[in-house]
Amino acid sequence: MNNKNEDEMNIQEKEILGFLRENSFENQRHLADAVGYSLGVINRSLKHLMQMDYLSDEAEPTETARYMLQEMKPKRAVILAAGAGMRMVPINTGATKGMLKVRGEILIERLIRQLHEAGIREIYIVVGFLKEQYEYLIDEYQVQLLVNPNYGTMNNLYSLALAKERLANAYILPCDIWCEKNPFRKYELYSWYMVSEEEEKHSDVRMNRKYELVRCGRKENGNRMIGIAYLQEPESGYVKRQIKGMTENGEHTDSFWEETLWKDEVMVTAARPVSAGETFEINTYEQLRELDSDSGDLDSDILRLAAQALEVGTEEIADITVLKKGMTNRSFRFCCKGKRYIMRIPGEGTDQLINRREEYEVYEAIRDKKICDDIYYIDPENGYKITAFLENARVCNPEEPEDVKQCMAYLRKFHESGLKVGHCFDVFEHIEYYESLWGGERSAYRDYAITKQKVYELKKYIDSREHDWALTHIDAVPDNFMFLEDGEIRLIDWEYAGMQDPHVDIAMFAIYALYNREQVEALIKAYFPEGVKGDVRLKIYCYIAACGLLWSNWCEYKRQKGVEFGEYSLRQYRYAKDYYRIFHEEEDILNARKEEEGNV
Repeated sequence: MNNKNEDEMNIQEKEILGFLRENSFENQRHLADAVGYSLGVINRSLKHLMQMDYLSDEAEPTETARYMLQEMKPKRAVILAAGAGMRMVPINTGATKGMLKVRGEILIERLIRQLHEAGIREIYIVVGFLKEQYEYLIDEYQVQLLVNPNYGTMNNLYSLALAKERLANAYILPCDIWCEKNPFRKYELYSWYMVSEEEEKHSDVRMNRKYELVRCGRKENGNRMIGIAYLQEPESGYVKRQIKGMTENGEHTDSFWEETLWKDEVMVTAARPVSAGETFEINTYEQLRELDSDSGDLDSDILRLAAQALEVGTEEIADITVLKKGMTNRSFRFCCKGKRYIMRIPGEGTDQLINRREEYEVYEAIRDKKICDDIYYIDPENGYKITAFLENARVCNPEEPEDVKQCMAYLRKFHESGLKVGHCFDVFEHIEYYESLWGGERSAYRDYAITKQKVYELKKYIDSREHDWALTHIDAVPDNFMFLEDGEIRLIDWEYAGMQDPHVDIAMFAIYALYNREQVEALIKAYFPEGVKGDVRLKIYCYIAACGLLWSNWCEYKRQKGVEFGEYSLRQYRYAKDYYRIFHEEEDILNARKEEEGNV
């Protein structure tokens, strides 16, 4: 065959030719129903395919067509299954999305069987989270596993990068898709990306009349992206080059692999549209429940616990929405009898970081005082917690001076309220404890020992100063101050709270907000509008250095658990070093001033 003729075929003609290679021709009406085109398109396409010697007069593929179809036959598939599927909370803690059972079939097994039906036996599965659960597929279906060790910190672009040499004549698909009809074929004549005919507001792509996939305008609806694609040359080569360029510069850790398909404002693949009911992507608990309300995977101890705490049946727990994963926990919002709640599920390694009985004691001390969100359930053993969702609330904006001023006034009022608990939070004891969790001689920072020594020199100054002893939040960071519609402020997430010098909370706010020196001074002024003594200011500098080292050690432990915090961890370590220096510079100035005043 010649490439000129192939290029002259449009998408409809390629679809029709591929269909007739696998199915006999009955009549135009039957063909129109099968491929979803009008009779006019069918008649024009058949005539053109016969003129190009791809179809005989009886609408059977010619030898030329058969040879071309054989050369372009799909050869392999890459299934992306590395992600943790955080949006599946509360049922993702013990299984991966690919292992969900839907209508009696395990999702990934159904996909593999559908690939086998299309003659695809060379199958690669990119795994990461709970990768061991996929191991049996090697024996059961003779697949090959590719392990992505960075699944927790990088998006699926980096998963596909592991298979970039295997993209020619290949299907690419996620593990969490359920297809009513088999989406894979024995013959493919062009590269495509599957979209739903259903439109949605938040899609970045839409299909035009030429079956091109183009970027949506700001006010345009797009087509829902399904996630399944087929690549042949030259498109597979283009995607390979794109992957190489995007993964080498380290600027695309949050990118989806589909970004490699764009060339200017058009994707290099054509659209393959499917009707809205043909495919289902299962990203959330609610989507699984909608597709298969009888799925055994809907059975959740966590939901039963929530239902028991609220004295309802599990069927009344609805509208489950996963919230952004926090630095310590996972949380989801749900609705029950017209009211919304948040349930917290402790994150990886949290049992080593948080004393849940002490947290329970704190919540008992502040319960019904309108200080925090309303608590409906808290388990002092495992840390599961249910609170009322604060409707229409917003968090503090640390870049907005008025927000900061109000938060500091609220914080000081709380510190002076006289509330007490039976335990304290010792910053330096926790530095040692977190270090013990990751092993102090294996720090990622080469000068850790020197930095730690310098921070401990500041402890002498802290211990020599007078300070109040009050219930202190410890994690009084901007994200934990909630502004309600009526003007009230609530302070949430009391996991680390205990008796301590309340000025520690000022330091914690500053380092979480990643404040520079000028912003730190403004923060101190907001807490002390009447002015602050020089030795108190120096003590706060010491706390900034010590708390920076504390959270740097915390980040080192979480990193070993596969959780990364990017710039945050580097900046915390920087606070330890910078504020050791700032303390000594300011101490020298303060001492010189005192000496001068004494001489006068």
